[in-house]
Amino acid sequence: MTQTGIRDQIRSIIYRYFDGCNEANAQKMMACFAPDAIHYFPDGAPQGPFIGAVAISQGWKNAVQHLGSIWTIDHLLIDEEAGEAVIEWTHFKPALASYLRGDEWYRFNDQGLITEIRAYYACPPVDPRTTNQLGGFDYAGRGYPKTAPVVARHPD
Repeated sequence: MTQTGIRDQIRSIIYRYFDGCNEANAQKMMACFAPDAIHYFPDGAPQGPFIGAVAISQGWKNAVQHLGSIWTIDHLLIDEEAGEAVIEWTHFKPALASYLRGDEWYRFNDQGLITEIRAYYACPPVDPRTTNQLGGFDYAGRGYPKTAPVVARHPD
């Protein structure tokens, strides 16, 4: 498949997923995911990670039922070679008269299905001394640093 073809496929699946979320259509959402996909949220989020396509679709159906949720895709960036995308979104919650903004990092398998979503929210930390990261995400296993590197600083 060409780079343009991959880009179009990734774009299409993300928009189909959001359409499914807004329609509260579990089948439409599940068709966008590998069966064992994981949707990560910030550590401490009440729902924890959604594990599996069924859990992901049910989580968003519940949000529509309880909050009247409506989502928009505000920006989309795609890396065809890596099979990844990043979006900026808004989650409107009419039942609460509020909304939440954030970003999500998407990974896709060779069949073009979503295997992972990592959600990051626009919200202030409750305690600046607290580590803020995704709950259940294997940072060490993926090679992310767990401590700050040593850097040379130039005095002013």
